[in-house]
Amino acid sequence: MSTFVLVPGFWLGGWAWDAVAEPLRAAGHTVHAVTLPGLGERAGEGSPGTGAETHIADLTDLLVREDLRDVVLVAHSGGTIAVSGAADRVPERIRRVVFLDSGPLGDGVALADLWEPAYRETLEASVVDGWRLPLPSWEVLASDGASIDGIDEAGLARFRELATDQPAGTVTEPMRLTGGAEKLPKGLISCSIPLEQVRAMIADGHPYFALLGGPEWELREVLTGHWPMFSRPAETAAALVELAEVE
Repeated sequence: MSTFVLVPGFWLGGWAWDAVAEPLRAAGHTVHAVTLPGLGERAGEGSPGTGAETHIADLTDLLVREDLRDVVLVAHSGGTIAVSGAADRVPERIRRVVFLDSGPLGDGVALADLWEPAYRETLEASVVDGWRLPLPSWEVLASDGASIDGIDEAGLARFRELATDQPAGTVTEPMRLTGGAEKLPKGLISCSIPLEQVRAMIADGHPYFALLGGPEWELREVLTGHWPMFSRPAETAAALVELAEVE
């Protein structure tokens, strides 16, 4: 049995993993569905000072405080910030890092650095009180490739009802990494892009995908929109188990 630590993307709390955690726990796995400071039930912990380092430190503290070891550490979308940082800090506790429709960030990179200028400008213009980034419209998200395909109307309504403002500092503060996680086994579950296309971009040396060609990577796909925990939770859980079992 495996220990999964599931970190959601922007605007989401641990609640977003409910339909993925259920089959994992039913199969006997241990699951920690994480809510980071400033989000979900921890919304009151957010402040103008909440940034990338805040989330990295919080996730690292969870792994150490709960003495979690041999962990399958999962990052959905913007959850890569906390996951990439925590894996760098305590690689000895990690069995595999899995990026769910996401990817690793490098040292000195902020997530906003990877956004297209028009998308970044739209989100920056929506910031409230100088630090709170609300969930954009589905149309704005889709313009950056974050498709809601596969989520029904009830699911979309629940998503928007439970979403909380993202602390903007988590988007703009650069990552600080030491290379501690470079040799860890890693996995990608591609959802928005077919795996055949991902492999082609790896072969072509695409800057966002070239690193995925290393021997430490295992690649899988669950073809759907950008939020597979809502649109295809059972398949997502199965893909996570498959990656956890790779030697």
